[in-house]
Amino acid sequence: MLARQRQTYILERVREDGAVRVADIARDLGVSDMTVRRDLEILDRQGLIEKVHGGATATAGSSLFEPGFVVKSELQLAEKGAITAAAVELVTPGMAIALSAGTTTYALSHRLTDVEGLTVVTNSVPVADVLYRMGRPDQTIIVTGGVRTPSDALVGPFAVAALRTIHVDLVFMGVHGMDPHSGFTTPNLLEAETNRALVESGRRLVVLADHTKWGVIGISSIARLDQADTLITDDGLSPDAAAVLADEVRDLVIVDLGRMRPDDAVASGRTAGARTEAARVDVV
Repeated sequence: MLARQRQTYILERVREDGAVRVADIARDLGVSDMTVRRDLEILDRQGLIEKVHGGATATAGSSLFEPGFVVKSELQLAEKGAITAAAVELVTPGMAIALSAGTTTYALSHRLTDVEGLTVVTNSVPVADVLYRMGRPDQTIIVTGGVRTPSDALVGPFAVAALRTIHVDLVFMGVHGMDPHSGFTTPNLLEAETNRALVESGRRLVVLADHTKWGVIGISSIARLDQADTLITDDGLSPDAAAVLADEVRDLVIVDLGRMRPDDAVASGRTAGARTEAARVDVV
């Protein structure tokens, strides 16, 4: 195996697991510990990983970091509950919608199980499982197929080909990060390609992103900020970030965690907030 192939393998393992051990990589690739250490030193100098005693890690702020689905599903529970309560208000019976992979869209899928006559397209294994097991019999669930990622997303050529033949009313998309210059991003290149196809399949794009996603930049861009018709976030977002998003997004919805419980089935008490020519900002 060439050095570049080894280093690519190491980066993939770091991205999936958050860390690697020299002994494990050496065993998996059939090379010496010294060879692996040299590869780690090269990647560390390039700023792609952080070399530590006995191995290497990815830091949470890096463009490669992507904790697994189970880990992410335990983060920002209150924010996800409030955001998805607002998101479900956009859905009406009989709609065709699409849900990307991610733990926020997974939380939304639980709220969709009682909506009549929905057709739901998804590349998320957990989302499809929830709607299959708990959804109404008059709902139609379409799963794209593809190669599975650490986020339990189905990605790659099969997923992209399927999405290019589908047209839906709303696309609900979760993201790894959002930034004024990089837009909405993910740490997975194949997932970005699949999400771009998902975005193109919908008449409207609704991005679900809690405040911790602001300023985080994944390795690959999915869409520009101004491609989002609606962005639903929470009031942990800084005023500066809200101002930037209000100039880019057509409809910025900021949920008030102080007024809502994570298990609220329906968002309530919408009050108009600051407005600009480019966007409507609602505080929920």
